[in-house]
This record gives sequence, structure tokens and C-alpha cells, in this order.
Amino acid sequence: MPVQRVSGVQLGRTEDELREEAERGILTTTVGKAVAWARKNSMWPATFGLACCAIEMMAAGAAHYDLARWGMEIFRASPRQADLMIVAGRVSQKMGPVLRQIYDQMPEPKWVISMGVCASSGGMFNNYGLIQGVDTIVPVDIYVPGCPPRPEMLMYGILRLHEKVQREARLK
Repeated sequence: MPVQRVSGVQLGRTEDELREEAERGILTTTVGKAVAWARKNSMWPATFGLACCAIEMMAAGAAHYDLARWGMEIFRASPRQADLMIVAGRVSQKMGPVLRQIYDQMPEPKWVISMGVCASSGGMFNNYGLIQGVDTIVPVDIYVPGCPPRPEMLMYGILRLHEKVQREARLK
């Protein structure tokens, strides 16, 4: 497993000392950055597929796109085992309270990706039966545009979320 270097950290004074310390396997960091690295590389998503975007979300988890490269091989059916909610598709007024309840059952820290234009803003469905943006119910960290967004777009959003998690490095 390759070692990820933390920017701004010098292990040795010269290039030879740096190479020697890296060969010995010495790695220095803070506890917060180590925890953020572990969180980034072991996100467990909860499935919340509501419409056609869910097919693209399932395709992203399949063999061709393989989300397992980032430690996300298993979509959790229980919110108590998940720390990432991917809301894929339009959210109806009846589904809004259910979405919030599942979000509340997830352990901290938790993140939300809004996948598709319907989840982000209601999309082309501007009527009384649909919620115009999932961010009115739960806080959204990453918006993935498209109708429906391709699996590559979801993977790009997940990588942006990984960068956000790595930057935050919060401990409670």
C-alpha cells in the first residue's frame, strides 16, 4: 500500500535522509489527519435510490466502475452502518420525512451527496408532489448534476467528498 505524503511535512533535511526515513517506514502525522484519512478511505454509503438516478448509482457500484477502489464496495441497507447517504432521484413529499428519519439514524460524522438534478433542485418536476431540493430536508455536502448523471459523475462527486473529508479532519 503506497504511503500518502502530507503536504508541508518534512521528514529529513536532505533528499538522502528523506529517502532513508521513508525506506525505514517512518510516517509522522497528527491524530486528526490520520482519522480523516481512515474516514476518507472507508466510507459506507446508504442507498436511497428513488428514481432513474438509482440505476446509475447501482452501475457505479458494479464491476465496470467499481467503487470498491475507494473502500465503498458494500451499500448498506441499515442507516446505523452507513456514514454517507447518496440521495439519487426525486424526493416526494411523502418520502421527505422518511429521508430525514434515515439521516437522523446515521452515526456521526455523516455526509450527503445529492445525485441528479431532481434531488438537487426538483428538476423538470415543478409541482406540489415533489420536494424542490433535498437540501431543504438534510444538509447536502456534494451536488452531482445531470439527468441522470453518469456513474463517472457520481465517482467524481465521491472524490470531491473525499477531499472535503480529508481537509476537515474533525475529531469529537
